[in-house]
Amino acid sequence: MAGIDSAAVKKIVIACDAGMGSSVMLASTLRKQLKGNGIEVVHSPVDQIPADADVVVTHAGLAARARKSTPEGAVLIPFQVFIGDPAVTKLVNAIKSGGVVGG
Repeated sequence: MAGIDSAAVKKIVIACDAGMGSSVMLASTLRKQLKGNGIEVVHSPVDQIPADADVVVTHAGLAARARKSTPEGAVLIPFQVFIGDPAVTKLVNAIKSGGVVGG
């Protein structure tokens, strides 16, 4: 998987199956953690990921489905747990430190 420079990240999509509950909380948490970084964090059904997504964050169980609708050039980040997952923490840290997301 190719990475993307954090400075190029403008939109993060939290992709889920039903859109009720845990993934909505994750989107809210990411908005708070990334506030002031100029990044839009949105929530979307896994089969309808917006074409302008730079990073797609989804549960590992939905990763195969998400890959089918993730825009070319966007980074897909699968995670295991909705709160406190190391993959999500790594994403936030990469953005805050100006590093590379994914890859």
